[in-house]
Amino acid sequence: MSILVLGIGNLIMSDDGAGVRAVELIRELHPLPAGVTLLDGGTLGLDLLPRFDGVDRLLVVDAIDTGAPAGTLVRLEGEDIPTALRTKVSPHQMGLQDLLAVADLQGNLPGEMVLWGIQYCSVEPGTDLSAPVSRALPLLVDQVLAELAAWGIHPV
Repeated sequence: MSILVLGIGNLIMSDDGAGVRAVELIRELHPLPAGVTLLDGGTLGLDLLPRFDGVDRLLVVDAIDTGAPAGTLVRLEGEDIPTALRTKVSPHQMGLQDLLAVADLQGNLPGEMVLWGIQYCSVEPGTDLSAPVSRALPLLVDQVLAELAAWGIHPV
């Protein structure tokens, strides 16, 4: 079983980097066993397509916009992910939506997909997260770890 945990975002656009920062925290504080790849996907979009090869489960972590208060966490799974992306919830949605569509066309879409998103406050230039997103980041990490635990994956 191969699992890819994909953090998406731009670290120099404030809250936009929250997904990448969450993956960095997991890598630093909660090492995961073999078979789980933690990837800083940045803003690579379709360049990430080869990373889907052989992946059974995909867990995406990203900043999103649902109109909820900043720092609110949102979980989407399976078919809900591309459907939600059509309504423009993520600053990376075109890249992520395109990535998922091309992977599907190539028959390379992971069998199980979950997106954990965090409502951003600011995507203006800057390297610091806003206060609400910074406060919620540990909760996002906890949710990602809980998702992995539900898949039978625990830190080593």
